[in-house]
Amino acid sequence: MRGNIVRHLLLASSGAKHKWVQSGLVTRQLQRRSLQLAVLRGNDNNDSHSVPLKALLVDAAGTLISPSEPVAQVYLDYARDYGCTLTEKEVLQNFRRAFSSPWTQTLTRYVGDGRPFWSFIVSQSTGCSQPELLERLYQHFAHPSAWDVYPGAQEALKRIRATGTKMAVVSNFDLRLRPLLEALKLDQLFDALIISAEVGAEKPNPVIFEAALQKLGVQPAETVHVGDDRRNDISGARHAGCHAWLWGADVRSFDDVAAHMQDFNNAFSPIQGSAAEPR
Repeated sequence: MRGNIVRHLLLASSGAKHKWVQSGLVTRQLQRRSLQLAVLRGNDNNDSHSVPLKALLVDAAGTLISPSEPVAQVYLDYARDYGCTLTEKEVLQNFRRAFSSPWTQTLTRYVGDGRPFWSFIVSQSTGCSQPELLERLYQHFAHPSAWDVYPGAQEALKRIRATGTKMAVVSNFDLRLRPLLEALKLDQLFDALIISAEVGAEKPNPVIFEAALQKLGVQPAETVHVGDDRRNDISGARHAGCHAWLWGADVRSFDDVAAHMQDFNNAFSPIQGSAAEPR
């Protein structure tokens, strides 16, 4: 983890036994601060690293929450009642193909309840187009039991919020998300829920990120977004001027997010000992 690398660098630096004059100490601490930032930036191409982070944006599905059972398995369990004879592997392949195909019926996929989009996904995945099947699956994923909260997320997010960090969910989702997060008691952890079906814009469109920034009252350079999709989350957030960390690569848990934010902001802390007597 990058936070560990930073800490190793700091420990190595503090172990030096040389006596530095005041100017030499300041130079060394500035170099160390530069190393901290370089480690934390990683693949982040955002050049606005002149201010600390004050806000955290979090993707919902695939990051904060995930289906409690494999989606293809759930689809197949319901679709068998309507004559589906596909295997789970075939349903999964069809689902991925349908989800990645262009959607041209409306400007965004999730308009209101998103049923037209999900009707397309269900029929393409299972080969069944009965309205009853769509409704059963739609209601299944509207229930909190169909979702798991990432382990340790709530505790870590509470710690992050306790530092004064403003937080928002930024998600491409239909109108089920808000009551779902409320049922999972996740809404109370965030200052805002920015949902594409409510905003009328979807990631990677910067408009949805700008809506979050406006709601939180922060600037893009003060904000980091965490999500699992390279195009929607990472490219989208950076295009809006925010920092972005890829879930599963740059960070793998919300404890990682907390540590990364702390390390990033520590790089902006006042130089300690700059006015002290040389040792």
